[in-house]
Amino acid sequence: MSKKNFLPFLVMAAILMALASCSGKLKPLSAQYIQADPQPLEVVGGQVPVTISIAYPAKWFKKNATLTITPVLRYPGGETWGTAYTFQGEKVRANNQVVAYATGGNVTMKSSFKYKPEMKRSELYLTFDVKIGNKSSRLPDIKIADGVIATSALANAATANPAVGADKFQRIIKEAYDANILFLIQQAELRSNELNKGELKDWKDRVKKANDAANQNVSVEVSAYASPDGGLSLNESLAERREANTTRYLKGELNKRKIDVPVGAHYTAQDWEGFKELVSKSNLQDKDLVLRVLSMYSDPEQREREIKNISTVFRSLADEILPKLRRSRLTANIEIIGKSDEEISRLAQSNPKALNVEELLYAATLATNDVDREAIYTKASELFPNDYRTWNNIGMQRYYAGDLRKAEELFNKSNSVQQNSAANINLGLLALTRGERDKAQQLIGGASDVAELGEALGMLYLEQGDYAKAVSSFGAAKTNNAALAQILTKDYSKASQTLNAVTRPDATTDYLKAIVSARTNDAAGVISHLKAAISKKKSLAREAANDLEFAKYAKDAAFTNLVR
Repeated sequence: MSKKNFLPFLVMAAILMALASCSGKLKPLSAQYIQADPQPLEVVGGQVPVTISIAYPAKWFKKNATLTITPVLRYPGGETWGTAYTFQGEKVRANNQVVAYATGGNVTMKSSFKYKPEMKRSELYLTFDVKIGNKSSRLPDIKIADGVIATSALANAATANPAVGADKFQRIIKEAYDANILFLIQQAELRSNELNKGELKDWKDRVKKANDAANQNVSVEVSAYASPDGGLSLNESLAERREANTTRYLKGELNKRKIDVPVGAHYTAQDWEGFKELVSKSNLQDKDLVLRVLSMYSDPEQREREIKNISTVFRSLADEILPKLRRSRLTANIEIIGKSDEEISRLAQSNPKALNVEELLYAATLATNDVDREAIYTKASELFPNDYRTWNNIGMQRYYAGDLRKAEELFNKSNSVQQNSAANINLGLLALTRGERDKAQQLIGGASDVAELGEALGMLYLEQGDYAKAVSSFGAAKTNNAALAQILTKDYSKASQTLNAVTRPDATTDYLKAIVSARTNDAAGVISHLKAAISKKKSLAREAANDLEFAKYAKDAAFTNLVR
């Protein structure tokens, strides 16, 4: 071939090579360019999320090619397809992410699969659908991950502690009764009209009644005061004499009635606190100005001068406020001692009508088994049907028994009597057992003032996959779910402590202990705890055999013998 003919040949060859780079088939992509995270996959909030990174090599992605990649999770009995991503070459007219032919490029794909127990033994593949011009083809599938760790799926709202409608029983009820004896300005003599008024007579009768009652203790106290007007020295002497005269009179009256109780006494020279309280509650003009003076000045004499300078209100103060501060206050401190635990427990069985609702609800907490506890709550609902706590607490017992349908009926009954946080929390937990997280969020998130709220929120966050919040909300709760949250945040020491203190331990408790042992390389602990779990629930043997938490023990004879 002549040089003259060879040059066009080279040009044509170059053109053909360029066209080949644009229109040739895509070769299968090597797995070395693909990475899946996490590895293995893991259940989070009921989903199996995955982030897939692909580093397309240079000169691989044809300029006129369109490539659709779809992750698919395959497991015994089925497969679940994830989110498809489409990429295109530089000459394709579309709106997909472009991958350069000369340099290649890095892309990221995110997908998620709704968890099924069968996914524990699964394989994650990528499928590749190619279109070049009008021709479509499919590249070989590539496996990029093996198996799913499903530890978070052990969360179980059905085992959470439901909220109780708590009793308000108090063994000792403390009450205080007051009566005032008023004095004239700058005087300390007791006046007959004050000593004969009904308020004082009723007070003495109440002291007598408390003293005579077998279940009541009483002590009395005299507090004498002078109003803030007048010098400190004068008021101190005046308050002291008022206290002495009142105490002498009171002791005489107690002796007449044969009441032997302790009598305490003290006096306050200038009753600024009483003054402030009365002014705050009054309708006095410019009372805010008076209160401002009290906040600005702490010296008693300066306070008195500044207040007297407010001429517009001082006369009203002298007429309406100050006379009420020239007094001795008598206080009867009474303790009413309730029934003993033994008496309450006996009456709950023999004569529940003899107990009020607080005593009856408290009696249930003294019961030693769930059958007796539920029987007491049922009797409480019969005697006090308008107390929402009785219905909620029967529902709580049904919840513990696993009768969730009846429990829900009773929680709704509780709310029909009176909307309350305890029933809403419990309905929220029931919603979680059905996977209704939005409903649970509404019910639990709107609750307040219930001791079990933190645990319910912990359960909600655990189901949502927010493990740090779950740990914080569970606080010191000693439950399987609280321990699971600690495992998922890798606090194995705390999880172990929690599991050892679970109040209602079951097979799951032992299974979680085995997981902690596996994660802390305690082979003996894995075997002993799994053995305990399987003895309580035989189906856990198969669970353990498929659980990637124990993958490194798959060839251990003790493990294989236990789970087969």
